[in-house]
Amino acid sequence: MNEQFARTKQASRQLALLSDQQRNDVLLSVADAIIYNKEEILQANAEDLSRMERENPLYDRLQLTSARLEAIAQDMRNVTTLPSPLGHITKQKTLPNGLRLCRVSVPFGVIGIIYEARPNVTFDVFSLCFKSGNACVLKGGKDADASNRKGVAIIHDVLKKHGISPDVVALLPATHEATGEMLSAVGYIDLCIPRGGRRLIDFVRDTARVPVIETGAGVVNTYFDQEGDLAMGRAIIHNAKTRRVSVCNALDCLIVHRSRLGDLPSLVAPLHPSVCCDSVATNGEASAAATNGKPPVTIYADEQAYAALDGHYPLLQHATDDSFGTEFMDYKLAVKTVASLDEALAHIDRYGSGHSEAIITENKEAARRFQQEVDAACVYWNAPTSFTDGAQFGLGAEIGISTQKLGPRGPMALEEITTYKWLIEGEGQTRPA
Repeated sequence: MNEQFARTKQASRQLALLSDQQRNDVLLSVADAIIYNKEEILQANAEDLSRMERENPLYDRLQLTSARLEAIAQDMRNVTTLPSPLGHITKQKTLPNGLRLCRVSVPFGVIGIIYEARPNVTFDVFSLCFKSGNACVLKGGKDADASNRKGVAIIHDVLKKHGISPDVVALLPATHEATGEMLSAVGYIDLCIPRGGRRLIDFVRDTARVPVIETGAGVVNTYFDQEGDLAMGRAIIHNAKTRRVSVCNALDCLIVHRSRLGDLPSLVAPLHPSVCCDSVATNGEASAAATNGKPPVTIYADEQAYAALDGHYPLLQHATDDSFGTEFMDYKLAVKTVASLDEALAHIDRYGSGHSEAIITENKEAARRFQQEVDAACVYWNAPTSFTDGAQFGLGAEIGISTQKLGPRGPMALEEITTYKWLIEGEGQTRPA
């Protein structure tokens, strides 16, 4: 695969010669091509879906629909409206000896992306990389291989029509060997970003010889404080858990203050249609759960929460040690009871993954302390963690959610996939011995 890596590295230099308008024109053409070739993309996606059980939580991640393709195309168009991240002067000074220093933003060069059953990532990554002047090497999972190949073929056709080498986007075989080749491509790949579960990210971090930014794995908690608003809590928890269970910002553990255990049945009622329909606390968002066709959520509750829910919630099981710190990516939710904000913070510190955490409370002091002390990329007050997304943050699309502290953190969009270099101008100065 070194030949492909070398071609992509060479093609990346061509991107530096394009204007921002030329890049935008290409992206708009690809967005149009997505809609024009919608049926072909959906046919390829159907081939992938036929190999996966519908009950698999990843089925929703893998599935493309007309509406989702429209959204993908619109996200790409949105990227064209964003300012170019290139050529920004981030620092400028003149030294006492007259040397003029300027720090300016530039592309990384070639970015490698490893992802699983997420065919939308193919288009999202291309749009962000191309807009920021980066070539990209894609390594998708076998579950989405037909969808990914159709997507890259469409991108290649557009690039050729614009006189740009198709090698600025390369799709590797969906094999473990290809992953190993990418992670060892020193001199060809400037940065690797894995998007997937903890096992994939751990493997990439432990194996890679090229620089890596960790993204994706999210063990997400929401703390319902003793001063939390019940109606707001129901809506936030329902949205955070059930909007899309297979994404990294989905809720995994509800932490509840023990003084609010009496409200717990009402708080989780929207997670089970039969409960929310009969609940005295039912409201608009609860009723929606009964009609959206989504499966009910199984709750794994600790001893105190189990006692509060027993007889009030049908799909109830006792929590085990493995229930906490697990990224379910399924219609499953752990519930942990705490006696104080301190205990909630300690639980998040032990089991969280540094992705997204939330507090529901009307107590400003508690909220500010929570936001200050929780060590995560995104920390919410009275809002669901489902908003952790580059498009929702007004960044266009995203290339991933970084959970590390060195380099970018949180949603990674255009600015986060550029680096910088120093430009120095002199007039013959020499450095003293």
